[in-house]
Amino acid sequence: MSNRNYYPDMVCIVTGANSGIGYGLCEELLWRGARVLHGRAGPEENCCCRRQTLGIQRSGTNAFRRCYETGAGAEGTKQEQVQKAIESTVSETGRLDMLFNNAGIFKPMLFETGTLDDWKTMIDTNLWSVIYGVHAAIPIMLRQESGHIVNTSSLAGLVPYPMQAIYDTTKYAVVGLSESLRYEYAEKGIRVSVICPGDIATPIFSKLVDSNGQGAAIPAESYPVDKAASYTLDHVAEGDGRITVPYEPNHLIYGGYILGDKNVEESMLKHAHDHRIRFEKEGRFL
Repeated sequence: MSNRNYYPDMVCIVTGANSGIGYGLCEELLWRGARVLHGRAGPEENCCCRRQTLGIQRSGTNAFRRCYETGAGAEGTKQEQVQKAIESTVSETGRLDMLFNNAGIFKPMLFETGTLDDWKTMIDTNLWSVIYGVHAAIPIMLRQESGHIVNTSSLAGLVPYPMQAIYDTTKYAVVGLSESLRYEYAEKGIRVSVICPGDIATPIFSKLVDSNGQGAAIPAESYPVDKAASYTLDHVAEGDGRITVPYEPNHLIYGGYILGDKNVEESMLKHAHDHRIRFEKEGRFL
């Protein structure tokens, strides 16, 4: 299925769009005919608008793409910037059809080595950015009596992977927030979906540096980001509440965890053991 008819002329804001899943979503939205606005925290010349935009090339000359300034620091961590971006978009376009809260960071570590600053940084970026976006968008969508909010969580928001307790905490919270809002606002015409990606082939892995400053390689089994974006938007168009990307094998892992499958339990314990050895002996996660 492609569900391209769901997206033409929809006004969409995408956070965390300069690379990875966010960039892939922008490209796919453009190809499907949406009007895309996304944040830019760095210099304009480094914005993804300046790079090759396959989405525009595939969709034709009527594609609309624009970036908005988010200020210094991690995108989405300043409430006033998020509020301004959303309100200015509505002022310019007259509406907000979709908000993709995608900004996030991944920093696995041993719990005993994590600092309170690590907690604050990850909660600000992974959770507060979503809260700020939802807080600004819901009143607008209530007035419209329509809208769709799509929050990016993780498979780690469904399965508590060890050595990433801070990250897991934020992503579980995003799932809980999204699921609660989905039921709360369904009768008001507002859809809410949550994306739970597994390993996706994005630059996020290169940011996982070891004790020698060497970034990690993308795992061989990672799902291609363009396929992840296409799969996600297909299921968003269907109105799915929880979208695991890719479906296989992640639904088996999640299902096994929920049901207490012994194989999944043993796999999680082995995961913890192997990663502790890497952290303690080599200073790396992968």
